[in-house]
Amino acid sequence: MALTALWGTAKPATWNRNRAAVGSWLTWCAAKQHWAAPILSDSAERRRENNDDTKAVSRSRIDRLCRRRDVPVREKTLWRMLYESASGASAVLALNIEDLDLPNKQARVTVKGGDTMWITWGTDTAHLLPRLIAGRERGPLFLSEYRPGPHRRATTDPDDICPETGRARLGYDRARILLGHYGDGLRLQQLRHSSATHLGDTNTSANVIMAKTGHKSLRSVQPYVKPGLAAVHQATETLSSPRRRG
Repeated sequence: MALTALWGTAKPATWNRNRAAVGSWLTWCAAKQHWAAPILSDSAERRRENNDDTKAVSRSRIDRLCRRRDVPVREKTLWRMLYESASGASAVLALNIEDLDLPNKQARVTVKGGDTMWITWGTDTAHLLPRLIAGRERGPLFLSEYRPGPHRRATTDPDDICPETGRARLGYDRARILLGHYGDGLRLQQLRHSSATHLGDTNTSANVIMAKTGHKSLRSVQPYVKPGLAAVHQATETLSSPRRRG
């Protein structure tokens, strides 16, 4: 059937989301328009979505990584911003200096689907940003190490070239490789996931987490609202005898 042909190899969450959308549309066709619409076959049943509770990493691991002296300031700023903003890497990498509201520790970003929202960051990112910008007033916030060659420059969107340095915007793949190198396999998405999980550990409401991450539904935020491993460890310590705690 068409559903299997289009999304048969997709992840369970993607399959379930598209299956629900198609099912709702077929029901609407039959109930509202009185069209002869097929029903979903048994082979199109929902698939089990397996949660991966190891995606979130500890705050101390992120802190240690961002304090390493061998890590360039660009990477430290990107990782801190991804963690403190709980925003997607693509949206943060697309930031221009003109988008930043430095006094209020916020920036306007365009997220998946084309919506515009504010992201916010904390003190650690705020301390790093002036060093990263180094007097620049416009252009991409995160820049590549070198200027692009003539061919690449000719095929690159002018908005992705810094008008002051001539360097290009840092790409997602390069950012991914660098985090994996310095962070022992850590992935960009894990910084966002860890941020939302840590907010959940502090009993931050699901609505606030949704506002911060840009998720559209409570169901999408639910994996972050449940206690993370740090909270489980803390709870476990209460089971130890008083003289052995700590």
